[in-house]
Amino acid sequence: MLKGKSIILGITGGIAAYKGAALCSKLVQAGANVRVIMTESATKFITPLTLQTLSRNPVYIDTFDERDPAVVSHIDLADHADLIVIAPATANAIAKLAGGHADDMLSTTLLAATCPVLIAPAMNVHMYEHPAVVSNLELLASRGAMFVEPGTGQLACGYVAKGRLAEPEDIAAAIVSWFSRNGKLAGKRVLVTAGGTMERLDPVRYLTNDSSGKMGFAIAEAARLMGADVTVVAGRTAVSPPAGVRVVRVESAQQMLEAVTGVYEETDIVVKSAAVADYRAVNVSDRKLKKSGEKLVLELERTTDILETLGERKTHQFLVGFAAETEQVEHYAMDKLRRKHCDLIVANDVSKDGAGFNGDTNIVQVFGTEGLVESLPLLSKREVAIRLMELIAGRLTPRGGEGA
Repeated sequence: MLKGKSIILGITGGIAAYKGAALCSKLVQAGANVRVIMTESATKFITPLTLQTLSRNPVYIDTFDERDPAVVSHIDLADHADLIVIAPATANAIAKLAGGHADDMLSTTLLAATCPVLIAPAMNVHMYEHPAVVSNLELLASRGAMFVEPGTGQLACGYVAKGRLAEPEDIAAAIVSWFSRNGKLAGKRVLVTAGGTMERLDPVRYLTNDSSGKMGFAIAEAARLMGADVTVVAGRTAVSPPAGVRVVRVESAQQMLEAVTGVYEETDIVVKSAAVADYRAVNVSDRKLKKSGEKLVLELERTTDILETLGERKTHQFLVGFAAETEQVEHYAMDKLRRKHCDLIVANDVSKDGAGFNGDTNIVQVFGTEGLVESLPLLSKREVAIRLMELIAGRLTPRGGEGA
């Protein structure tokens, strides 16, 4: 899986730097071309000669140590990397990456990189739990960074707690897992809907919901990382879409319907995670509605059910719907799957802590025609998205043929 892959291994200044050597060795043995970048602090814990010997490549430390006049080293490294791994990643390195600093070889290369980044933090438990570090990790996650969680055990400071660098075997397994995902959906066209729709009452007021778009954007990002050509039709969202996907912005349920049906025929996989309004105002005022009495009565009418429309028109598409429920989750999910001719329904009880709108986590159950397919515990929305797209990719095979 790693044969011929170009991996940059960033090693920063912590006692766990010695594990970076073991990780480097494992990656090279697996066939990867490993280029090591060390911070000055890292060289206090382990010598560059060790990493040079293990990687069979020069080790980079100084941004200004340009060895090849034909290229600018940090740009050349960034341009040719399939993946950047930072292990160990200290609190300082994480802060610099989150803040966009570029004051050494590693941070400069990271700022120039467009490939995915995998971060393996290692630090004292109190540092790991500090609000500044937590905020930096969340910011990096929102930009698409991946993480290998630190383990719990004896720390260099004497504490027995969470914060020790994950074992080299676990980090290597995470790297292999990422590359195995990459390409599973190559050649497939994926359509994702995200966010909430807005139904205007007048020029300044509208009906909407609490959807942030985080789940839909996470799904789009996971599909892109697996090699798909991804289009996102997005309503109102609270976060920025991932890089590398085509984004079509809409406002109302009708606009979303038109955007989705416009590309449906050439789409292979549809994941409809947007929270679409069920009703809209019968009459939309072109002027701001003024107060006139103690009560205001609005007349609403049903919007077109987008998922049902797609199900009725389905030919070769693999159709996935979402069901946000507060009770009888399985009953409503299976009913929705059958009525709307879906291949999968992703259901969650939004009344549970960690599973509602706006958060960074979710708890979902995935249903197919045979019933419950997979039940996922509390996970980050990115991990839920990855697991969902892997499940979809696996279920394409039995359908067979082009554009399954």
